[in-house]
Amino acid sequence: MEEVTVTRFDDIAVRLEAQAIEVPSWAYGNSGTRFKVFGSAGTPRTVEEKIADAATVHRFTGLSPLVSLHIPWDLVDDFAALRRYAEDLGIGLGTINSNTFQDDDYKLGALTHTDRRIRQKAIDHHLACIDVMDQTGSRDLKIWLAEGTNYPGQGDMRGRQDRLAESLATIYERLGDDQRLVLEYKFFEPAFYHTDVPDWGTSYVQVAALGDKAFVCLDTGHHAPGTNIEFIVAQLLRLGKLGSFDFNSRFYADDDLIVGSADPFQLFRIMYEVVRGGALDPDSDVAFMLDQCHNIEDKIPGQIRSVLNVQEMTARALLVDTEALAAAQESGDVLGANAVFMDAFYTDVRPDLATWREERGLPGDPVRAYADSGHQKQIEADRVGGTQASWN
Repeated sequence: MEEVTVTRFDDIAVRLEAQAIEVPSWAYGNSGTRFKVFGSAGTPRTVEEKIADAATVHRFTGLSPLVSLHIPWDLVDDFAALRRYAEDLGIGLGTINSNTFQDDDYKLGALTHTDRRIRQKAIDHHLACIDVMDQTGSRDLKIWLAEGTNYPGQGDMRGRQDRLAESLATIYERLGDDQRLVLEYKFFEPAFYHTDVPDWGTSYVQVAALGDKAFVCLDTGHHAPGTNIEFIVAQLLRLGKLGSFDFNSRFYADDDLIVGSADPFQLFRIMYEVVRGGALDPDSDVAFMLDQCHNIEDKIPGQIRSVLNVQEMTARALLVDTEALAAAQESGDVLGANAVFMDAFYTDVRPDLATWREERGLPGDPVRAYADSGHQKQIEADRVGGTQASWN
């Protein structure tokens, strides 16, 4: 077996320039388990304070120029003013996320409900979200549905798919020319017998029927144990239907842990397929976003760590010697091909990334820089009183 060479960091540094990882507004609020939501000092009390925290992450990392909003959690009277507020802080408003999982009417379904009135209520909510997009300049409407059944025979699974298709088509028709619909999937929870959009295939079938402005959203925590997520990434990219990522980590279920914390190698494998499929190219429309809950750790440093993890695994994925890999694959050199892959993964890019940041006026170690800045103590002192933001 020939010695494996790894691409130099200098050869891939330019490809990191345009990387952007959108951060979610709800990551800065209090969260927890289904048993308790934990409060912490310095938690935002308003949408504006959430946006300010997101801007802080971008200021220390240069990686998160957009913050996504969740409706109705982030409702304000004037979204145009909110957009200007974000822009004054150096970031923009990104994906608009709908919410049809916290209303009593939706106990048995929203877009799939048998009651036409309830379906229309859910549709109207999504149309209102598109109205918000018109004001914020957001491109994507992301839909995740907590819909399904708990018991065999409880609902007509085929009928629910038909009603979902009809509801989505109505929402899709309202999209502007430059707007997109991205449909997320999740294999279980909160429905335990069947979920209406449980996998990438179901999401793909639904969005393919809608048209060229509808795509699949892949949440890295929404799969059964052992699922080969990078294979799904490759398939959706070759089909032209991967619209966005929700990055997080899981050990057991939808744990919403910091991306890359449970299985860094999995994140590397995913990012390799991202690179392989052209999703990191300048003309790619694939959106990269975090979807995490910081239950016991501080929110801002948790988000800083998260975007840095994505950047680090992206750099390692870019270091794969694709020529050597292709040659080994073509010749049937099983161990050689794997060695090319593994050598890139084991390359420590952290010193190079620190230098890369410093050359761009960013702190070499954003986590340490934030800890030393005193910003966390400042917001804890300032944000006293009021009601802290929370997803419940």
